[in-house]
Amino acid sequence: MAAYILRRLFLIVPTLLGIMLLNFAIVQVAPGGPVEQMIAQITGTDAGATSRLGGGPGGDMVGEGAQAELDITTSRADSKYRGAQGLDPALIERIEKQFGFDKPAYERFFIMMTDYLSFDFGESFFKDRPVVDLVIEKLPVSISLGLWSTLLTYLIAIPLGIRKAVRDGSRFDVWTSGVIIVGYAIPSFLFAVMLIVLFAGGSYWDVFPLRGLVSDNFDDLSWWGQVTDYFWHITLPVIALTIGGFASLTMLTKNSFLDEINKQYVLTARAKGLTERRVLYSHVFRNAMLIVISSLPGAILAILLTGVLFIEFIFSLDGLGLLGFEALIQRDYPVIFGTLYIFTLLGMLVKLLGDLVKVWVDPRIDFESREVS
Repeated sequence: MAAYILRRLFLIVPTLLGIMLLNFAIVQVAPGGPVEQMIAQITGTDAGATSRLGGGPGGDMVGEGAQAELDITTSRADSKYRGAQGLDPALIERIEKQFGFDKPAYERFFIMMTDYLSFDFGESFFKDRPVVDLVIEKLPVSISLGLWSTLLTYLIAIPLGIRKAVRDGSRFDVWTSGVIIVGYAIPSFLFAVMLIVLFAGGSYWDVFPLRGLVSDNFDDLSWWGQVTDYFWHITLPVIALTIGGFASLTMLTKNSFLDEINKQYVLTARAKGLTERRVLYSHVFRNAMLIVISSLPGAILAILLTGVLFIEFIFSLDGLGLLGFEALIQRDYPVIFGTLYIFTLLGMLVKLLGDLVKVWVDPRIDFESREVS
Protein backbone atom coordinates (compact mmCIF):
# COMPACT_ATOMS: atom_id res chain seq x y z
CA MET A 1 0.00 0.00 0.00
CA ALA A 2 2.89 2.35 0.73
CA ALA A 3 4.16 2.02 -2.84
CA TYR A 4 0.69 2.84 -4.20
CA ILE A 5 0.43 5.94 -2.01
CA LEU A 6 3.85 7.15 -3.16
CA ARG A 7 2.91 6.64 -6.81
CA ARG A 8 -0.28 8.60 -6.34
CA LEU A 9 1.54 11.43 -4.57
CA PHE A 10 4.15 11.64 -7.35
CA LEU A 11 1.38 11.61 -9.95
CA ILE A 12 -0.14 14.71 -8.36
CA VAL A 13 2.70 16.90 -9.66
CA PRO A 14 2.27 16.36 -13.43
CA THR A 15 -1.52 16.21 -13.11
CA LEU A 16 -1.66 19.50 -11.26
CA LEU A 17 0.79 21.09 -13.70
CA GLY A 18 -1.25 19.92 -16.68
CA ILE A 19 -4.52 21.23 -15.26
CA MET A 20 -3.01 24.62 -14.43
CA LEU A 21 -1.35 24.88 -17.87
CA LEU A 22 -4.56 24.02 -19.71
CA ASN A 23 -6.63 26.54 -17.77
CA PHE A 24 -3.93 29.19 -18.08
CA ALA A 25 -3.83 28.73 -21.86
CA ILE A 26 -7.63 28.97 -22.14
CA VAL A 27 -7.77 32.13 -20.04
CA GLN A 28 -5.12 33.84 -22.17
CA VAL A 29 -7.34 33.77 -25.25
CA ALA A 30 -10.55 34.67 -23.40
CA PRO A 31 -11.68 38.29 -23.95
CA GLY A 32 -12.16 40.74 -21.13
CA GLY A 33 -8.95 40.23 -19.16
CA PRO A 34 -7.94 42.35 -16.15
CA VAL A 35 -6.28 44.99 -18.35
CA GLU A 36 -9.48 45.39 -20.34
CA GLN A 37 -11.46 45.44 -17.09
CA MET A 38 -9.34 48.35 -15.84
CA ILE A 39 -9.61 50.13 -19.19
CA ALA A 40 -13.39 49.78 -19.00
CA GLN A 41 -13.37 51.39 -15.55
CA ILE A 42 -11.19 54.24 -16.79
CA THR A 43 -13.20 54.93 -19.93
CA GLY A 44 -16.32 54.71 -17.79
CA THR A 45 -15.01 57.72 -15.83
CA ASP A 46 -14.28 55.65 -12.73
CA ALA A 47 -11.79 57.96 -11.04
CA GLY A 48 -10.88 55.26 -8.54
CA ALA A 49 -9.55 53.03 -11.30
CA THR A 50 -6.52 55.17 -12.10
CA SER A 51 -5.68 55.59 -8.41
CA ARG A 52 -4.87 51.87 -8.32
CA LEU A 53 -1.86 52.53 -10.52
CA GLY A 54 -0.05 54.76 -8.04
CA GLY A 55 2.92 54.06 -5.77
CA GLY A 56 6.63 53.67 -6.38
CA PRO A 57 8.71 55.54 -8.93
CA GLY A 58 6.66 57.46 -11.40
CA GLY A 59 3.70 57.65 -9.04
CA ASP A 60 2.86 61.08 -10.43
CA MET A 61 1.63 59.29 -13.52
CA VAL A 62 -1.63 58.68 -11.68
CA GLY A 63 -2.71 62.24 -12.13
CA GLU A 64 -1.40 62.27 -15.66
CA GLY A 65 -3.24 59.01 -16.34
CA ALA A 66 -6.50 60.42 -14.99
CA GLN A 67 -6.06 63.43 -17.23
CA ALA A 68 -5.04 61.17 -20.11
CA GLU A 69 -8.33 59.33 -20.05
CA LEU A 70 -10.10 62.60 -20.76
CA ASP A 71 -7.55 63.98 -23.25
CA ILE A 72 -8.11 61.94 -26.41
CA THR A 73 -5.77 63.11 -29.17
CA THR A 74 -4.99 61.87 -32.63
CA SER A 75 -1.33 61.26 -31.74
CA ARG A 76 -2.14 58.26 -29.58
CA ALA A 77 -1.55 54.84 -31.11
CA ASP A 78 -4.14 52.08 -31.40
CA SER A 79 -4.03 49.44 -28.67
CA LYS A 80 -4.40 45.66 -28.78
CA TYR A 81 -6.98 45.91 -25.98
CA ARG A 82 -10.65 46.38 -26.66
CA GLY A 83 -11.90 49.83 -25.71
CA ALA A 84 -8.38 51.30 -25.35
CA GLN A 85 -8.49 53.42 -28.49
CA GLY A 86 -7.70 57.01 -27.61
CA LEU A 87 -5.98 56.28 -24.29
CA ASP A 88 -2.39 57.28 -23.70
CA PRO A 89 -0.08 54.32 -24.55
CA ALA A 90 1.96 55.13 -21.46
CA LEU A 91 -1.12 54.58 -19.33
CA ILE A 92 -1.79 51.26 -21.05
CA GLU A 93 1.79 50.17 -20.37
CA ARG A 94 1.44 51.12 -16.73
CA ILE A 95 -1.75 49.06 -16.43
CA GLU A 96 0.02 46.10 -18.04
CA LYS A 97 2.90 46.39 -15.59
CA GLN A 98 0.47 46.64 -12.67
CA PHE A 99 -1.07 43.28 -13.60
CA GLY A 100 2.16 41.65 -14.79
CA PHE A 101 1.10 41.62 -18.45
CA ASP A 102 4.29 43.33 -19.52
CA LYS A 103 5.86 39.84 -19.56
CA PRO A 104 5.20 37.06 -22.10
CA ALA A 105 2.64 34.41 -21.18
CA TYR A 106 5.16 31.57 -20.65
CA GLU A 107 7.17 33.71 -18.22
CA ARG A 108 4.05 34.66 -16.27
CA PHE A 109 3.05 30.97 -16.02
CA PHE A 110 6.53 29.98 -14.81
CA ILE A 111 6.55 32.73 -12.16
CA MET A 112 3.03 31.80 -11.04
CA MET A 113 3.81 28.10 -10.63
CA THR A 114 7.10 28.86 -8.86
CA ASP A 115 5.24 31.03 -6.35
CA TYR A 116 2.51 28.41 -5.95
CA LEU A 117 5.07 25.81 -4.87
CA SER A 118 5.50 27.85 -1.68
CA PHE A 119 1.73 28.54 -1.54
CA ASP A 120 2.29 32.20 -2.41
CA PHE A 121 -0.83 33.04 -4.43
CA GLY A 122 -0.26 36.77 -4.67
CA GLU A 123 -2.86 39.48 -4.21
CA SER A 124 -6.25 39.92 -5.77
CA PHE A 125 -6.25 42.38 -8.67
CA PHE A 126 -9.44 44.10 -7.61
CA LYS A 127 -9.71 43.49 -3.85
CA ASP A 128 -6.12 44.47 -2.95
CA ARG A 129 -5.83 41.59 -0.48
CA PRO A 130 -3.79 38.35 -0.48
CA VAL A 131 -5.64 35.46 -2.11
CA VAL A 132 -4.91 33.23 0.90
CA ASP A 133 -6.57 35.74 3.24
CA LEU A 134 -9.64 35.89 1.00
CA VAL A 135 -9.92 32.09 0.86
CA ILE A 136 -9.49 31.75 4.63
CA GLU A 137 -12.11 34.44 5.21
CA LYS A 138 -14.68 32.81 2.92
CA LEU A 139 -13.87 29.19 3.82
CA PRO A 140 -16.01 28.88 7.01
CA VAL A 141 -19.19 29.66 5.08
CA SER A 142 -18.56 27.09 2.34
CA ILE A 143 -17.32 24.46 4.80
CA SER A 144 -20.42 24.95 6.93
CA LEU A 145 -22.73 24.48 3.96
CA GLY A 146 -20.70 21.64 2.45
CA LEU A 147 -20.14 19.53 5.55
CA TRP A 148 -23.60 19.85 7.06
CA SER A 149 -25.41 19.24 3.76
CA THR A 150 -23.14 16.27 2.92
CA LEU A 151 -23.64 14.79 6.39
CA LEU A 152 -27.41 15.23 6.21
CA THR A 153 -27.51 13.86 2.66
CA TYR A 154 -25.69 10.66 3.63
CA LEU A 155 -27.71 10.23 6.84
CA ILE A 156 -30.91 10.33 4.78
CA ALA A 157 -29.87 8.70 1.52
CA ILE A 158 -28.06 5.61 2.80
CA PRO A 159 -30.80 4.30 5.16
CA LEU A 160 -33.44 5.23 2.59
CA GLY A 161 -31.57 3.47 -0.22
CA ILE A 162 -31.11 0.34 1.90
CA ARG A 163 -34.79 0.35 2.82
CA LYS A 164 -35.81 0.73 -0.82
CA ALA A 165 -33.53 -2.15 -1.84
CA VAL A 166 -34.94 -4.47 0.85
CA ARG A 167 -38.52 -3.54 -0.06
CA ASP A 168 -37.98 -3.30 -3.80
CA GLY A 169 -41.27 -3.07 -5.69
CA SER A 170 -43.35 -2.38 -2.59
CA ARG A 171 -45.67 0.57 -2.08
CA PHE A 172 -42.98 2.25 0.05
CA ASP A 173 -40.48 1.91 -2.81
CA VAL A 174 -42.93 3.40 -5.31
CA TRP A 175 -43.94 6.53 -3.39
CA THR A 176 -40.40 7.28 -2.19
CA SER A 177 -39.25 6.98 -5.82
CA GLY A 178 -41.75 9.71 -6.67
CA VAL A 179 -40.23 11.97 -4.02
CA ILE A 180 -36.74 11.18 -5.30
CA ILE A 181 -37.71 12.02 -8.89
CA VAL A 182 -38.96 15.42 -7.75
CA GLY A 183 -35.75 16.01 -5.78
CA TYR A 184 -33.64 14.94 -8.74
CA ALA A 185 -35.52 17.03 -11.30
CA ILE A 186 -35.69 20.36 -9.43
CA PRO A 187 -32.38 22.23 -8.91
CA SER A 188 -31.37 23.13 -5.39
CA PHE A 189 -31.57 26.87 -6.05
CA LEU A 190 -35.28 26.54 -6.94
CA PHE A 191 -35.84 24.76 -3.65
CA ALA A 192 -33.97 27.63 -2.01
CA VAL A 193 -36.33 30.19 -3.56
CA MET A 194 -39.34 28.11 -2.47
CA LEU A 195 -38.01 27.89 1.10
CA ILE A 196 -37.52 31.66 1.19
CA VAL A 197 -41.07 32.24 -0.03
CA LEU A 198 -42.48 29.83 2.56
CA PHE A 199 -40.30 30.33 5.64
CA ALA A 200 -38.21 33.51 5.30
CA GLY A 201 -40.86 36.19 5.08
CA GLY A 202 -41.44 35.83 1.34
CA SER A 203 -45.23 35.34 1.32
CA TYR A 204 -46.12 33.09 4.24
CA TRP A 205 -44.13 32.56 7.45
CA ASP A 206 -41.19 34.62 8.68
CA VAL A 207 -39.42 31.90 10.69
CA PHE A 208 -35.82 31.89 9.44
CA PRO A 209 -33.42 34.75 8.57
CA LEU A 210 -32.94 35.59 4.92
CA ARG A 211 -29.23 36.40 4.83
CA GLY A 212 -25.91 35.87 6.57
CA LEU A 213 -24.36 32.98 8.46
CA VAL A 214 -24.86 34.60 11.88
CA SER A 215 -26.68 37.61 13.34
CA ASP A 216 -25.11 41.04 13.75
CA ASN A 217 -25.05 40.66 17.55
CA PHE A 218 -23.45 37.19 17.39
CA ASP A 219 -20.43 38.18 19.52
CA ASP A 220 -22.70 39.43 22.30
CA LEU A 221 -24.60 36.15 22.62
CA SER A 222 -23.86 33.35 25.08
CA TRP A 223 -22.23 30.19 23.72
CA TRP A 224 -25.60 28.46 23.60
CA GLY A 225 -27.11 31.50 21.92
CA GLN A 226 -24.31 31.48 19.34
CA VAL A 227 -24.88 27.79 18.56
CA THR A 228 -28.62 28.35 18.23
CA ASP A 229 -28.12 31.46 16.09
CA TYR A 230 -25.69 29.63 13.78
CA PHE A 231 -28.05 26.71 13.14
CA TRP A 232 -30.99 29.10 12.83
CA HIS A 233 -29.23 30.87 9.94
CA ILE A 234 -27.91 27.76 8.21
CA THR A 235 -31.10 25.69 8.27
CA LEU A 236 -32.65 26.81 4.99
CA PRO A 237 -29.42 26.77 2.90
CA VAL A 238 -28.53 23.28 4.15
CA ILE A 239 -32.05 21.97 3.48
CA ALA A 240 -31.91 23.38 -0.06
CA LEU A 241 -28.57 21.69 -0.76
CA THR A 242 -29.67 18.41 0.83
CA ILE A 243 -32.92 18.17 -1.13
CA GLY A 244 -31.01 18.79 -4.34
CA GLY A 245 -28.34 16.17 -3.55
CA PHE A 246 -29.89 13.19 -1.78
CA ALA A 247 -31.81 11.80 -4.76
CA SER A 248 -28.90 10.45 -6.81
CA LEU A 249 -27.15 9.05 -3.73
CA THR A 250 -30.32 7.24 -2.64
CA MET A 251 -30.68 5.53 -6.00
CA LEU A 252 -26.97 4.71 -6.07
CA THR A 253 -27.27 3.05 -2.66
CA LYS A 254 -30.40 1.15 -3.63
CA ASN A 255 -28.94 -0.18 -6.88
CA SER A 256 -25.69 -1.13 -5.18
CA PHE A 257 -27.52 -3.11 -2.48
CA LEU A 258 -29.85 -4.73 -5.01
CA ASP A 259 -26.87 -5.90 -7.01
CA GLU A 260 -25.27 -7.48 -3.93
CA ILE A 261 -28.50 -8.97 -2.56
CA ASN A 262 -28.97 -11.02 -5.73
CA LYS A 263 -25.49 -12.59 -5.60
CA GLN A 264 -24.83 -16.21 -4.73
CA TYR A 265 -23.04 -15.59 -1.42
CA VAL A 266 -26.19 -13.91 -0.05
CA LEU A 267 -28.32 -16.90 -1.00
CA THR A 268 -25.78 -19.17 0.65
CA ALA A 269 -25.83 -17.11 3.84
CA ARG A 270 -29.61 -17.26 3.96
CA ALA A 271 -29.53 -21.02 3.37
CA LYS A 272 -27.28 -21.38 6.41
CA GLY A 273 -30.06 -19.90 8.54
CA LEU A 274 -28.62 -16.42 9.14
CA THR A 275 -31.17 -13.74 9.95
CA GLU A 276 -32.00 -11.19 7.26
CA ARG A 277 -30.55 -8.39 9.37
CA ARG A 278 -27.25 -10.23 9.82
CA VAL A 279 -27.05 -11.07 6.12
CA LEU A 280 -27.72 -7.44 5.23
CA TYR A 281 -25.34 -5.71 7.60
CA SER A 282 -22.62 -8.35 8.08
CA HIS A 283 -22.22 -9.44 4.46
CA VAL A 284 -24.01 -7.16 1.99
CA PHE A 285 -23.30 -3.81 3.63
CA ARG A 286 -19.50 -3.92 3.33
CA ASN A 287 -19.55 -4.78 -0.37
CA ALA A 288 -22.43 -2.51 -1.34
CA MET A 289 -21.00 0.54 0.45
CA LEU A 290 -17.78 0.57 -1.60
CA ILE A 291 -19.35 2.41 -4.51
CA VAL A 292 -21.06 4.83 -2.12
CA ILE A 293 -17.80 5.57 -0.30
CA SER A 294 -15.99 6.10 -3.58
CA SER A 295 -18.48 8.85 -4.47
CA LEU A 296 -17.97 10.73 -1.18
CA PRO A 297 -14.87 12.79 -2.15
CA GLY A 298 -16.47 13.92 -5.37
CA ALA A 299 -19.70 14.79 -3.58
CA ILE A 300 -17.94 16.96 -1.01
CA LEU A 301 -15.85 18.79 -3.58
CA ALA A 302 -18.83 19.27 -5.89
CA ILE A 303 -20.77 20.93 -3.09
CA LEU A 304 -17.82 23.10 -2.03
CA LEU A 305 -16.87 24.20 -5.54
CA THR A 306 -20.10 24.39 -7.52
CA GLY A 307 -23.09 23.37 -5.47
CA VAL A 308 -23.01 26.31 -3.10
CA LEU A 309 -22.71 29.06 -5.73
CA PHE A 310 -26.41 29.80 -6.21
CA ILE A 311 -27.21 29.01 -2.59
CA GLU A 312 -24.65 31.53 -1.35
CA PHE A 313 -26.00 34.11 -3.76
CA ILE A 314 -29.67 33.53 -2.86
CA PHE A 315 -29.07 33.58 0.90
CA SER A 316 -26.42 36.34 0.78
CA LEU A 317 -23.71 34.07 2.18
CA ASP A 318 -20.22 35.37 1.46
CA GLY A 319 -18.37 32.12 0.73
CA LEU A 320 -16.02 30.58 -1.81
CA GLY A 321 -18.73 30.11 -4.42
CA LEU A 322 -19.51 33.80 -4.48
CA LEU A 323 -15.80 34.67 -4.40
CA GLY A 324 -15.11 32.46 -7.42
CA PHE A 325 -18.07 33.87 -9.34
CA GLU A 326 -16.94 37.44 -8.75
CA ALA A 327 -13.36 36.54 -9.71
CA LEU A 328 -14.55 35.07 -13.03
CA ILE A 329 -16.66 38.12 -13.81
CA GLN A 330 -13.81 40.53 -12.99
CA ARG A 331 -11.10 38.29 -14.51
CA ASP A 332 -9.29 38.38 -11.18
CA TYR A 333 -6.60 35.90 -12.23
CA PRO A 334 -4.78 35.51 -8.88
CA VAL A 335 -8.07 34.48 -7.23
CA ILE A 336 -9.09 32.24 -10.14
CA PHE A 337 -5.80 30.36 -10.40
CA GLY A 338 -5.10 30.39 -6.66
CA THR A 339 -8.40 28.75 -5.80
CA LEU A 340 -8.07 26.38 -8.78
CA TYR A 341 -4.65 25.26 -7.53
CA ILE A 342 -5.85 24.83 -3.94
CA PHE A 343 -8.96 22.82 -4.75
CA THR A 344 -7.37 20.73 -7.49
CA LEU A 345 -4.66 19.72 -5.04
CA LEU A 346 -7.25 19.16 -2.33
CA GLY A 347 -9.40 17.10 -4.71
CA MET A 348 -6.58 14.72 -5.59
CA LEU A 349 -5.63 14.29 -1.94
CA VAL A 350 -9.25 13.62 -0.98
CA LYS A 351 -9.54 11.06 -3.78
CA LEU A 352 -6.47 9.29 -2.42
CA LEU A 353 -8.08 9.37 1.02
CA GLY A 354 -11.19 7.78 -0.50
CA ASP A 355 -9.09 4.88 -1.79
CA LEU A 356 -7.59 4.39 1.66
CA VAL A 357 -11.09 4.31 3.15
CA LYS A 358 -12.07 1.64 0.62
CA VAL A 359 -9.21 -0.54 1.83
CA TRP A 360 -10.25 0.08 5.43
CA VAL A 361 -13.83 -0.97 4.65
CA ASP A 362 -12.78 -4.00 2.61
CA PRO A 363 -9.18 -5.21 3.20
CA ARG A 364 -9.51 -7.55 0.22
CA ILE A 365 -8.97 -4.58 -2.11
CA ASP A 366 -5.37 -4.52 -3.26
CA PHE A 367 -4.17 -1.34 -4.96
CA GLU A 368 -0.56 -2.51 -4.94
CA SER A 369 -1.10 -4.79 -7.92
CA ARG A 370 -2.90 -2.11 -9.95
CA GLU A 371 -1.47 0.55 -12.21
CA VAL A 372 -2.31 4.11 -11.27
CA SER A 373 -4.72 5.55 -13.80
